[in-house]
Amino acid sequence: MRRPTPPPPREFAEALSGDATTDRPWFRKDPKSTIAVRRFAGPASYRDQLTGLRIVHLTDLHVGRVTPMAVQEAAVDLANAERPDLVVITGDFVCHSQKYLDELTAVMKRLTAPVMGVLGNHDYWSGADEVRRALRKGGVEVLDNANTVVTLRHQQLQVVGLDDAYTGHADREKALKGLRGDLPTLGLSHIAEEADRLWPRGVPFVLAGHTHAGQITLARLHELAIGRLAGHKYVHGLYGSRKGAAGVGAVYVGAGIGAAVMPLRIGERGRREVTVFELGAEPGTLDEHHAEQAPLPGRAPSPELTAKRKANVLKKQAKRAKGGAAG
Repeated sequence: MRRPTPPPPREFAEALSGDATTDRPWFRKDPKSTIAVRRFAGPASYRDQLTGLRIVHLTDLHVGRVTPMAVQEAAVDLANAERPDLVVITGDFVCHSQKYLDELTAVMKRLTAPVMGVLGNHDYWSGADEVRRALRKGGVEVLDNANTVVTLRHQQLQVVGLDDAYTGHADREKALKGLRGDLPTLGLSHIAEEADRLWPRGVPFVLAGHTHAGQITLARLHELAIGRLAGHKYVHGLYGSRKGAAGVGAVYVGAGIGAAVMPLRIGERGRREVTVFELGAEPGTLDEHHAEQAPLPGRAPSPELTAKRKANVLKKQAKRAKGGAAG
């Protein structure tokens, strides 16, 4: 039987938003059914320090025109259903614009657990100060190259938040200043490759985003596009080692919820994702989605490219100041 032709992206977005009136099959998809809930244990080093702390990781929400609010709300509902002790979000809260900051605040307020996050490149492109204000109105603690200790069910967890490395705003020395060596430590970074430099500094487990898992993951196209062409070592999922060897760690790259260009996602690995981490659980004791993977070769951005990206943020900021902040 011939399958129906997929709808154009705009129609698909309208359908998930509830704006479409057609009765065609693709418009009846439940937004929750487009989101995978994946589970993993934390690193072995947490085993003797924590007992059953549940962390939910979201990333790349991209609240805005491309990703329907029905999808954002479905992701929050799935996160809340896990009854997490903490929700962490690793950047790109918005999508090229400040027009949806009120919606971002509303989405954040729906989360029932404490929320911490770091900014991503889209947040800087859109206006980092404005995004931070919207997040704080929504109850999110934004870690800008900072670390903090949070008490969850009478247990202490140290969280390190690295500002966006893509646009040149990451400052590891500032983020790690005063870090305690006697507490289990979780790192947050929009760019996963920063984990390589956090592991030797006492941060054994890092959560990240940015790549959207490539969005199209058939025939390993995501590894070609995001890995070989864009130069990322870590494209989607779990990399490194959770065994606890000194100076070695693991990083998890979430597939994200939103999109910046098209809402198209093809392939099981490319599905929108809510990720649940059981900190204190022994690696190997959970039915995990996939095993730890070897990194791709990767290609670090040159200092000149990073400087160019940072200059682009300033250019956008000056343009907004001149023409209005709605941009």
